[in-house]
Amino acid sequence: MKKHYKIAFVGMGSIGKRHLGNVCDLIKSKGGKCTVDLYRSSMNRELPADVVALVSNQYLYENPVQDNYDMVFITNPTSMHLETAVKFRPYTKAFFIEKPVFRDFDVDADVVSMLDEIPSYVACPLHYNPVLQYVKQNVDLSKVISVRAMSSSYLPDWRPGQDYRQTYSAHASLGGGVDIDLIHEWDYLTWIFGMPTDCYGIVGRFSNLEIDSSDTALYVAKNNQMTFELHLDYFGRNTQRTLEIFTHDDTIQCDLIAGTIKYLKAGKSVNVSAERNMFQMAEIMHFFDIVEGRIENDSNVEHGIKVLKLTKSII
Repeated sequence: MKKHYKIAFVGMGSIGKRHLGNVCDLIKSKGGKCTVDLYRSSMNRELPADVVALVSNQYLYENPVQDNYDMVFITNPTSMHLETAVKFRPYTKAFFIEKPVFRDFDVDADVVSMLDEIPSYVACPLHYNPVLQYVKQNVDLSKVISVRAMSSSYLPDWRPGQDYRQTYSAHASLGGGVDIDLIHEWDYLTWIFGMPTDCYGIVGRFSNLEIDSSDTALYVAKNNQMTFELHLDYFGRNTQRTLEIFTHDDTIQCDLIAGTIKYLKAGKSVNVSAERNMFQMAEIMHFFDIVEGRIENDSNVEHGIKVLKLTKSII
């Protein structure tokens, strides 16, 4: 690891704060230092003291880029990801782009190539969830017939102290909508079980939430070996993030929140730690391994766009 990193964050919402803290903790633990510049859409809102303590400079996003960086973290609203990446591309050696990669998948191929010429990593934190790590390493995928995944939660509870109607999730124009907000499910399903060859979806707003984005996304898909079912919603009052795997020999129920894996026929149960920041930190460590050339980039912009297409049932 380098002794000193120059880092930029563009946007500082809840996920930006988490990444900022983890990045600074990781660098410090390795004996390094960092200078962090924050680019903001407005200076009107006061930043929390713990963020201010980690940020060296604050700039308005609308102004020119102020420096050259080792890495840029794009954690602003999804609708701004593409223009942000293009704006900062000449001034950075690497990108960490929060998922979903962009709001739309119709991006010029030359732009995608330009971004992927450097390590441009698209976030996929559930890859590091210990339940999914267990599945990836221990389930015989050749025996899988079907999978059924769900992510259900109540949007007004997502960001305590913030009016959900004012968040980007509530507005399609800002890149909100459960289909792309919860793109993590399609990302981990394809990571473990491969890409579907056919996909059909129902996406829309069916609840009484005061939003103009989609609150429901239901998919069925298949490839040559197996079928997929996926349920995503913003209105579930009991948070659930589950995966059921149907094999020739057993049915395996996985709870990503509780950290449990249950084999219903064999009667076997496995418990793993699923504390959120543990796998968020694991992803930051993975990103640094990519940036420093120890491993290949396994989640680049091109891949991120393929997963984004799946949210629209496009293969």
